[in-house]
Amino acid sequence: MSAPLLAIEGLTKRFGGLTAVKDLTLNVEAGSIASLIGPNGAGKSTVFNVITGIYTPTAGDVKLDGRSIVGFKPHQVAGTGVMRTFQNIRLFAFMTVLENVMVGDQTRMHATPFDSAFRTPRAQKEERAVTERAMELLDYVGLASYAREWARNLPYGMQRRLEIARALAPQPRLLLLDEPAAGANPTEKRDLMGLVRSIRDRGITIVLIEHDMKLVMGISDRVTVLDYGEKISEGDPQTVRHDPRVIEAYLGKGA
Repeated sequence: MSAPLLAIEGLTKRFGGLTAVKDLTLNVEAGSIASLIGPNGAGKSTVFNVITGIYTPTAGDVKLDGRSIVGFKPHQVAGTGVMRTFQNIRLFAFMTVLENVMVGDQTRMHATPFDSAFRTPRAQKEERAVTERAMELLDYVGLASYAREWARNLPYGMQRRLEIARALAPQPRLLLLDEPAAGANPTEKRDLMGLVRSIRDRGITIVLIEHDMKLVMGISDRVTVLDYGEKISEGDPQTVRHDPRVIEAYLGKGA
C-alpha cells in the first residue's frame, strides 16, 4: 500500500494552558477528498495553520509524501505543493480579478528584477505565460468575463471562487479549503461541489473544512471529526453520519 500524501502523526498544539489540538493522527490519500469537521472551536483551522507553517506544533509531525514539513515557513510549505484558502476571504481588493490570480503564480516566475524593470523579452514572455494561465483558471472557475473587474466588486460567492483560482495557480498537489461554502446560497454550494470534484479529477488532493453537512457527506471520500481538539470519529461519510459521538458533539447529550 502506498504512503499517504499527507500524514499527521500525534499532532498536539497548545497555546499556553489551552490545548487546541490533542494527539491527532490523520492520513490523506493522494487523489482523495478528505473533510475535517467539528463544532466551532474544535481545532480544525489550527490543524490547517500547522500544516501550512503558520503555527509550529507543540508535539507530533506533519509529513508530505513521507517528508516532514514541520519547521517549514509558510512560503516553504507552499513550495512543496501545498496551497490553501481561508475562512475569511483574503483577496487583494484593489487588484483586478486577473491580477489576483497572477499573483498566485509568481512563485513559478524566474525573471530577475532587472528583467522586470527593463521589460526584457524574457520578462515579457513570462508575463504573457502567467497571464494566459491565469485566464485559463478564471475560465475554469467561471470568472473569465470578470477578469478586468476589481476583486472587491465581485459578489461574495464569486470572491470564494476567485480565491480558489488563485490557490490553484501554482499547480499544487494538496489544496486546503477552509469553509469554502460559508455564506453561499444553495446554487453556489451545488456549483462548489462540482468544482471541488473537478479539481480532484485533475489529480489534486483536497482537504476540506466545512460546516455544511450535506456538502461534506455528498463530496467526501473520508471524514474526520474533531471535538475540543480530539478526534472522535473517522471513516466514510455514512459511518461518520451515524456515529453517536458525532451526533452528541453537534447536538448535545440530550439529543
